[in-house]
Amino acid sequence: MFEYTGIRVRDLDASRRFYVAGLGLIPIGNGRTETGGRWERLQDPTSGLRLELNFYADQSPYREGDELDHLAWTTTELDALIHRLEALGGRLRLPPVEQSEGRVAFVADPNGVWIKLWQRSDPDVAPTSRAME
Repeated sequence: MFEYTGIRVRDLDASRRFYVAGLGLIPIGNGRTETGGRWERLQDPTSGLRLELNFYADQSPYREGDELDHLAWTTTELDALIHRLEALGGRLRLPPVEQSEGRVAFVADPNGVWIKLWQRSDPDVAPTSRAME
């Protein structure tokens, strides 16, 4: 069973603000690793999916994105969400474009992790292909 996605972050506080205030995730737990790192687990209140933010102050060098392709969120207000995320340290990487199943944009979080923002044409219909990825 899939548990969660963990991403390495440069600044735990800035990352928490981005995902909580920007994308609506809810903090559900936090702690320290045996090697002195810190983690915080967040959960989407609608889907129940979880994201773990991992911060390691003095360990291996950070690599932007660290081979993670992207995370994805749906929204009914794409432009407003982009502006909110930019105010929280996000960077617009690909501006909104129209595609067959709605409008799509990509924003990088404060750590360089790409976030797909997707405003579906019909929010009640699940996507039928991965053509938008």
